Amino acid sequence: MPPTIPRDKLLDHLISRTHVDANGCWVWDGCRTSLGYGQIGIRGKHHGVHRLVYELTVGPVPPDLVMDHLCRNPPCCNPAHLEPVTKSVNALRGKVAASNHQTLKTHCPRGHEYTAENTRIYRTTRGSGRGRQCKECHRITNRQWARDDRRARMTARPC
Repeated sequence: MPPTIPRDKLLDHLISRTHVDANGCWVWDGCRTSLGYGQIGIRGKHHGVHRLVYELTVGPVPPDLVMDHLCRNPPCCNPAHLEPVTKSVNALRGKVAASNHQTLKTHCPRGHEYTAENTRIYRTTRGSGRGRQCKECHRITNRQWARDDRRARMTARPC
């Protein structure tokens, strides 16, 4: 939070640039980012309005946490609609979560549970660049491939 501006004056200024909508959101009427989040410049530095209002009304937010808009309205700065969470929690809750449905699965297609011991993480060339596979299914597939390969070599005709 900017240390050179008195807290009460800054909060009054921020609130004066909002209006309340039908859902109770305090909608920021000032400058917004390309994603719709309210921002304000103070002493040459840009600050997220929602984070400033939250810190002024509720208290400090650890730097490793981000603000999650529970109302899903980016210009909202109502502290009752905000919750400090980790980036991964925020991503799972957000609009992107629908495209990230694989991370919500707890079992593989064959019914094996995804646990730390039974899950293999690997690199992919698409999407997030990471994938996961059930180790038990990987073993089953490898055994089946080896069995089929042996049969193919045994039935192959010599040249």
